[in-house]
Amino acid sequence: MPWFVKIERGIVEKAMFDPFVPAHKAYIQDLNAKGHRATTGYWRDARGGMLLFHANSWAEAQQLVEQDPLIANHCVEYELHEWVHVVTAS
Repeated sequence: MPWFVKIERGIVEKAMFDPFVPAHKAYIQDLNAKGHRATTGYWRDARGGMLLFHANSWAEAQQLVEQDPLIANHCVEYELHEWVHVVTAS
């Protein structure tokens, strides 16, 4: 299953963003329960973050990303990329 990366940039103030964080965390847990191996985090020095996850196709990746509460509630803008993994740590 290919890896995909969603790189996001915050577009709302923290007070508007924070109420959706618990739903975002639940969304990540659901992705993992479904086998997508999702991991997420934010940039310490900038507004935004990244989600790394598995999906079967670009179409599935796009559909999964659109379900993220941070996107559905217009808290972030994002770019989606398929990541070609070359080397794995041993």
